[in-house]
Amino acid sequence: QVQLVESGGGLVQAGGSLRLSCAASGRTFNSRYIMGWFRQAPGKERELVAATSDSGLTTRYAGSVKGRFTISRDNVKNTVYLQMNSLKPEDTAVYHCAATPHPVLTGPYEYWGQGTQVTVSS
Repeated sequence: QVQLVESGGGLVQAGGSLRLSCAASGRTFNSRYIMGWFRQAPGKERELVAATSDSGLTTRYAGSVKGRFTISRDNVKNTVYLQMNSLKPEDTAVYHCAATPHPVLTGPYEYWGQGTQVTVSS
């Protein structure tokens, strides 16, 4: 029904930047969906990193990334982005894009991408 495909992960040195992209498609997807980025590091629980409302005007960030990460969306391209600056080794994780028709930034999220690895070296 909804497909999410992430790209843009990779290996970067501490202090560097990466931009993740997530392209959404599918019969039921539309610009009213809430979009979010989650991450999960080995041995840790999955964490909501950032989320954006349908318009992009309302966003939410985890405290650990506030001021360093920026979520944005292009509703013409059905794509959501996560700009990550001043990366730290503790940002290393698999990052997943997620979408939900529920109008709450914290979810519950119904659709998930396969994930993209972000590795930050010290």
